[in-house]
Amino acid sequence: MSNSCYNPEKIKENRDQVIIKTSILGIAANIFLSAVKAIFGLMSNSIAIILDAVNNLSDALSSVITIVGTKLASKKPDKKHPLGYGRIEYLSAMTVAVIVLYAGITSLVESIRKIIRPQTADYSTVTLLIIVAAVIVKLILGRYVTHVGKKVNSGSLIASGKDASFDAILSASVLVSAIVYLMWNVSLEAYVGVVISAFIIKSGIEMLIETLDEIIGKRVDRDLVKDLKRTICEEEEVSGAYDLILHSYGPDRYVGSVHIEIPDTLTAEEIDSLQRRIAQNVLKKHGVLLGGIGIYSVNSKDDQIKKMRSNITHIIVQHEGVLQIHGFYVDLEKKSISFDVVLDYGVDDRQKLFAQIKNEVENAYPDYVLNMALDIDV
Repeated sequence: MSNSCYNPEKIKENRDQVIIKTSILGIAANIFLSAVKAIFGLMSNSIAIILDAVNNLSDALSSVITIVGTKLASKKPDKKHPLGYGRIEYLSAMTVAVIVLYAGITSLVESIRKIIRPQTADYSTVTLLIIVAAVIVKLILGRYVTHVGKKVNSGSLIASGKDASFDAILSASVLVSAIVYLMWNVSLEAYVGVVISAFIIKSGIEMLIETLDEIIGKRVDRDLVKDLKRTICEEEEVSGAYDLILHSYGPDRYVGSVHIEIPDTLTAEEIDSLQRRIAQNVLKKHGVLLGGIGIYSVNSKDDQIKKMRSNITHIIVQHEGVLQIHGFYVDLEKKSISFDVVLDYGVDDRQKLFAQIKNEVENAYPDYVLNMALDIDV
């Protein structure tokens, strides 16, 4: 993300306008293609062309749902939903996926019926030209909608763009089956319909899984995490930023929390001022609202503690699967050692490895109470 001043309301308004305009373009193109294909599909008695027309119609409906979802998601926060309605976009993307999946299953059933009770198609030159034009239009539309979707981070637009690109490939397969029939009098109509249906079903399932990942809560983009931590660590007093957790309330709408390591010499007044600066800078540069900034106090006055940290770090990092230790603090008067350990999710038994590390540190410092926490890799 850019480090220029972030105006969330303005960006949100522009984003919504882009999504709606692109969706309207998709609706117009798909309705036109659907009507033309339906007419020539019926004239030529081609089940593949008719199914292609139905697919275009489902694409138009998907674009309508994208517009409705975007409008609903742009509603301002209220007492019942203080963080806004942004997650509605995930529901609209899921609805689009279900529609695509339904269209694919319906097309598959119809194609199988045509295999059982075959009908001969009658292609004309105009019909073939229409299919060629549809392939070109869908390729251009697919690339454009996908590009815009990635630019504004719209799952619905990206899904629609990918679906349009698939449609171009599927329309090309209809064209190939028509050419095969005209040249060798071999009808592949119904079988091409099955292939088309399989692609549509596959696309719908992938879209559904991707949207469910968003709703369940998937890992935040690593570039965003790095940028946020870099901004936080620009403050002179901050030696590290950890445990960054971001909750998504719609595309590019994050509320989160983070822990920072700071010297144990700072006063409460200085810490308060630091936390406020960090929260303001993160919101201004990245549009992320930090609802909480926790503190890890770092021992900065005792060489004995620095040596202890070095020794404990050496013990821990020897184990494969250890990603990080942070929040290290020693209280010499209370004889306590506190820190967090981050273990890779690829470790077969994270609890077992954690217990082993804890046991080794306790054996190295038997006179101390060990407060060691297993942290998550986010």
